[in-house]
Amino acid sequence: MPPVTTTAAPLLAVRDLEVSFGEDPVAVVHRVSFDLFPGERVAIVGQSGSGKSTIVGAILGLLPGDGRITNGSVSLHGSVSPGAAHATLELQAASEKRMRGIRGRRIGLVPQDPASNLNPSMKVGAQIDDALAGNVARNGLRTRAARQDRVVELMTEAGIPDAARRSRQFPHEFSGGMRQRMLIAIALASEPELLIADEPTSALDVTVQRQILNHLQALVDARGTTLLFITHDLGLAADRTDRIIVMSEGEIVEIGTPREILLNPQHEYTKRLVAAAPALGVRNAPPASVLARPAAHAGGATPILAVHNLVKEFTLRGQRGGIVRAVNDVTFSLARGTTTALVGESGSGKTTVARILLGLDTATSGEALVDGRSITSTSGSELRRLRRTVQPIYQDPYGSLDPTYSIERLIDEPLRIFRVGDRASRRQRVAELLDQVALSRGVAQRRPNELSGGQRQRVAIARALALEPEVLICDEAVSALDVLVQEQILTLLQDLQQRLGLSYLFITHDLAVVRQIAHNVVVMQQGSVVENGDVNQVFTAPDAAYTHELLGAIPGAAFAR
Repeated sequence: MPPVTTTAAPLLAVRDLEVSFGEDPVAVVHRVSFDLFPGERVAIVGQSGSGKSTIVGAILGLLPGDGRITNGSVSLHGSVSPGAAHATLELQAASEKRMRGIRGRRIGLVPQDPASNLNPSMKVGAQIDDALAGNVARNGLRTRAARQDRVVELMTEAGIPDAARRSRQFPHEFSGGMRQRMLIAIALASEPELLIADEPTSALDVTVQRQILNHLQALVDARGTTLLFITHDLGLAADRTDRIIVMSEGEIVEIGTPREILLNPQHEYTKRLVAAAPALGVRNAPPASVLARPAAHAGGATPILAVHNLVKEFTLRGQRGGIVRAVNDVTFSLARGTTTALVGESGSGKTTVARILLGLDTATSGEALVDGRSITSTSGSELRRLRRTVQPIYQDPYGSLDPTYSIERLIDEPLRIFRVGDRASRRQRVAELLDQVALSRGVAQRRPNELSGGQRQRVAIARALALEPEVLICDEAVSALDVLVQEQILTLLQDLQQRLGLSYLFITHDLAVVRQIAHNVVVMQQGSVVENGDVNQVFTAPDAAYTHELLGAIPGAAFAR
């Protein structure tokens, strides 16, 4: 597809870019062409493996392993330093020394994961100072004192309160959102002409995500910086950029404005992305609550899960008498055969509630019942029996599966722990479970690293089903997945619920996903329940101000169908 043309000169021009890996080169990016113009905001959108991050690596000269540019060009235009004549630099031919002078100075990067991209042993101010010290020629900050003043300014601009004091703290003393602000401060320290934001908020709650992106947008607009935004979230791209580039299998399949892409997509892949994006259908999609409900629910029978006045307090280390109440008088129920979503941002108490229900934490007070039997006052063999009734599906299909085990052993593990059947019957049960989650029986002897993220999550679901539980606690079970894979897993969960009569407690911060799968919603804030009701009622007429805030933070709402 030819690049977008305009009368202005581009800042960055990518022409017929091909990137290959391996001794016998295999191309993973094919003839990609596009322009980025001064002050423009552009998103590259596509699922994992589409080539988005490979293009970023090619622009920055940071391709992993044996990756290399095998065709085409990446040209950076404009002045190399203040007052210099305009020049064009061919990045694909630049030496590593030259690229070190480009990275951070002319092209900044906000990476995805602040936990792995900040040095845990260095104070955050020192890390920003390093970025400033490496570009004295551009910023003129030749003394440590001058740089320290600028560190405080950058942290303040990034929305970090009490910046002078907090610059002397370590990354672990900040929340995930604050650490992401730190990466933005580092990326903008040298006032680059182009800023690449690679999935900068994918691990953040929607309200924190909105705050971070508002700050980033304000800072970029104030400087006239060009922004290249990498994401798999079409709604986010539509909210934050002027143009969207859609990629699939290493190729550009469509380029257009947000309105063109979301409201009138041309390519079949783009149509699939738009259809699968939960945020884009959040207003008018038929909610799960209108699905046929089990007779037991309609008749008001005893709920499969009931939580009454649950409280959990933790003692703060190093603070005499210091106590934090993570769960505060929480009450809700889960009707048999239905889905209740427990929503709220990080720190709201969702996961603590889940850990109590799984018997992994003890409640300070209150009660939780599964099928009328108490979890909170049970121990020993009775708790072990209850754990067969309630099983978890965790967020990260990469971290929750032992990489040294075969798929068969992973699914078989709960059966062995609870001494269910003999080896032959367990093998047959594994085969049945693979069938249930739509995986080939041939994957049984493979390892997790041989499977995609969606396949791994299907394995995690199969393992959770091994003991024939009645309740599945899905803790952010689809938040790490691309929208197309996410749609597949949500469809699978709904199908399993209808076939097996399962009940789900679905823990998430994503209200758009809740709209697709839940019958009822429990909204938590700072450990307390602020709203509890039917999903349709909560979405159309929320009572709590916090619920309004969550709904307002869903990206792409302006383009909702």
